[in-house]
Order: sequence, then structure tokens, then C-alpha cells
Amino acid sequence: MAEVGVPKVSVVVPAYNCGPHIEKLAGSLLRQSLPADEFEAIFVDDGSTDDTAKRLDQLAAEHPHIRVLHIENSGWPSRPRNLGVDHARGEYVFFADDDDWFAEEALERLYACAKANDADIVVGKMAGYGRPVPRELFRKNRFDATLGNSPLVDSLTCHKLFRRSFLDEHGLRFPEGGKRRLEDHSLVIRAYFLSRRTSVLSDYVCYHHVQRGDARNVTAGKLDPASYYASVREALDVVDANTEPGPLRDRLHRRWLRNEMLSRLRGKRLLNAPDAWLEEVALEVQKIIQDRFAPGVAGGLPPLLRAVAYLAEQGRVADLRRLARWEAGIAAHGTVDEYRRVDHGVTVTVAAELRAADQPVGFRADDGRDVLMLPMEEVAPEVLDATAQVRKARLDLVARHRETGTEIFLPNTFQTERITGTTGADTVHLVHRATATIDFAALNGGRTRGSWQLKARITNVGWTEDTRLPLLFICRADGSRPRIRDERKLWNRVRSAVGRRIKR
Repeated sequence: MAEVGVPKVSVVVPAYNCGPHIEKLAGSLLRQSLPADEFEAIFVDDGSTDDTAKRLDQLAAEHPHIRVLHIENSGWPSRPRNLGVDHARGEYVFFADDDDWFAEEALERLYACAKANDADIVVGKMAGYGRPVPRELFRKNRFDATLGNSPLVDSLTCHKLFRRSFLDEHGLRFPEGGKRRLEDHSLVIRAYFLSRRTSVLSDYVCYHHVQRGDARNVTAGKLDPASYYASVREALDVVDANTEPGPLRDRLHRRWLRNEMLSRLRGKRLLNAPDAWLEEVALEVQKIIQDRFAPGVAGGLPPLLRAVAYLAEQGRVADLRRLARWEAGIAAHGTVDEYRRVDHGVTVTVAAELRAADQPVGFRADDGRDVLMLPMEEVAPEVLDATAQVRKARLDLVARHRETGTEIFLPNTFQTERITGTTGADTVHLVHRATATIDFAALNGGRTRGSWQLKARITNVGWTEDTRLPLLFICRADGSRPRIRDERKLWNRVRSAVGRRIKR
């Protein structure tokens, strides 16, 4: 213990009508490797109308390190979280949601990382289920991460470890008073600027982040564009108060432009949106681009997103729909060229490309530039200049553990091949090839028991797309040599069997 009678960590959980969904989180807390007398969990029941209060009270009655606060319904997680901090006794506080869960060594590892680095904030690696989580941020451990030296801004949810005295010293609390979307963004971005040291723990999945299938969790409803983008402006205000005009401010602004604005105006997400609501979102986005962003904000985006920003700034909603219909067909396609066993592992060679429907994504040569080809002529060529992005195109090979959702980037060598297009010598498309050796004695720190699916992930010109590859690696024990299931062969056997049955 850091001090006698002081828990190392307080886990604060707002709870509302979660019912049986709370059991997974509760079970994960009871299985923590950190001893029960070294942490506490504070559940704040936000006026639940189902059996949540009863479930929590029973849990607290059986486990002394679990406490429950009952309050009148506030309608949003902010007040429960703030009350949880006020009642917390731990040296550090972790904010969790009632439908997520922890890995078994999460609290122990997060606390150890905080103490080893004297960190005010520790960001633990997350796995997402039905909702996105940062990828690049968790490519490696970063024990002195800042907004300037890392993609820290990609992680703005509150599911992190904070030094409690740090929160109190700076009055860091969640905004209360009604439903405030993105309520954690303003707090977290302020915390990053104020933190004396922030560490990112990437070699262990600490937190499993879930979008519940029944969509009953409190923030799952459709957003109101006016209030939502008012919250975006508040976060931008924090950035502006702590930076000077220039590359860093542009890069940080770009995060909200990309994630909270352009992501809603492209692909299937746009096509599934009601027309009237979409018009409101497009108008709010247009105003923020025009009022708040320097040219370098959109200018630093890859060409596809530059095109979406270009159309949004001009209010061209009909063209955004045209572009979205085309983009909805974008997918990564990959093949396994070769694989062979080596010692405790496997060497795999993969080829992959981006396609729009059945056609490769193409580029047109224009005065020495590679220009992304879109299904419209009314976008300026300089907006679609993809030369730099084509040079930086990347193919990652990722091993995903089926049972836990853990994803591991595999070191690889890759190259990009330019293939002349079928529409003329001035057009090309890209085929990426990568080779990786997977050492199952070392993968994930040797914690390999279970099934590992291989994926190819292409990052280029505004897309990051995964394609599942037909290789499954099954480890009977941690660090053991895997059994390889080649699903191409399985499919061939199934196809042959079906063919024989049809002939009969």
C-alpha cells in the first residue's frame, strides 16, 4: 500500500439500469490480481428503475472493498463520476463504464506503470467490441507521452488511471447539468495539457470497451447536432487556450474534424442517417470548419477526407451523398501467398489491396502527382493529391486473439507495387505485400493460449481497412507451437463435398 489504509486504486463506475450487464464488470473486478485490500470499487447508482440497485447492494454486502452510492437520476454519467471521485480514497482513480470489463492484471499493471513513471495519467490498452478504440497509440509503450510527441489525442474517453490528487489540484471534474455529449473530451484534453507525465501501457490489454447490443446504455441515443457540436467547440477552446497557432494546434484540431465531423459525413454512416438530421449535422460542421479551423487542419488530412471536408465547407450535401455511395463499397482484399513453419512460429507472406466494389482504388497521373480518382469531377485536383500518402501507404499484419479481442501488430517487411490500370497508362492502383514471422513463444508476452486470427490492415489515402485472412493459429498452451488451420483448404473440402452431393 502507498499509505496505510489508502487503497492504491479506486474504480469509479456510474450505473443506470444495467441489470445483468453489470455482472461481467463485477466479475472482472473480483478476479483482479491486485489484492482486494489494495483497491476499491465505487458504484454510483444513478436512480436505476430496474434491479440494478439490488444487484449492487448485494455485491457490496458480500465484498468489503465494493461500495455503492444511490442518487436521484441525473440522466448522464457526469454527476455519478464526480460523486465517485469525491468519495474515492485511492491514490489513483480509474473511470469505468457499467457494461465494460477489466483484464485480470489490469489494475496491478496500471498502478505499477503509474508508480514506475511517476505518472499523473496512465492510458491502458483497450480492446473494442462494436465501438472503435485507438490503434496507433497502442502500437508501443510510451512512458512519457505528450500531445506533441504521440497520438495521445486519439484517446479522449475517460477510461484511464488518474492520480486523484492531480484531479483535485486542478479541479478536474465532468460538466454537469443535463445531457452533455462528449463530456469527457474537455476534461481529458485539459488533463493532458496539465499532466506532468502521461504514460501509455500498450503491452497488455487492460480494458474491454463494449457497445451493448440492446443500445440501452445512456449515451447510445441519437445526438442533437447543436448541443453535440457545442461540446466540440468547448474542447477546441481548451486546445486554443493551451497552444499557439501552428502545426500542433492544427494537428489537435484535426482529431475533432476527422472523428466528430467528417466521420458522420461519409460512407455507410451518412447513407443510414435521416435526411433532416444530416442537413443539421452538415450545417454545424460547415460552420466550425469556416469559423475555427486554419487551412492546415484540413490540409493535413489524407485526400479522401480532404475531399469530404472540401464538400462540407461548401455545403454540398448532395455531393457528399454521391461520394458516400461510392465509399460504402470500399473494402480491403487480401490473400496469403505463402506460409511456412519456423521453430516456434510461422512465416507468412500476404498481398492486399483496396477495392471499390470489384475495382481497385485508382490514381491518375497529373503533372507528376498521384491524384485519387473519385466518382465526381467537381473536386479540385490539389484536394485529391495523394502523392505523399501513396508513398506512406502501409500494410500491417495483425494477430487478433479470438477469445479476448487482444490485437498485436506483427513486425513485418513490406513493399508497395504500382500496377498500371485498365483504363489507361496514366492510371495505377497499388498492391501491398508484407512478410512477417510470428514467434508464438514471444507473442503477447508469451500469453498465447487460444485461437489467433490473422488480419491484414491497409492504411492509405484516408482509409484504414482490415481484411480477415484465412489462417487460424491455435495454441494449446501459452508459448506453445501453434496448430495451423488453413481455412482455404477447409473451404475447398466443403466445396468439393457440396459438388459431389449435387452430382448425385
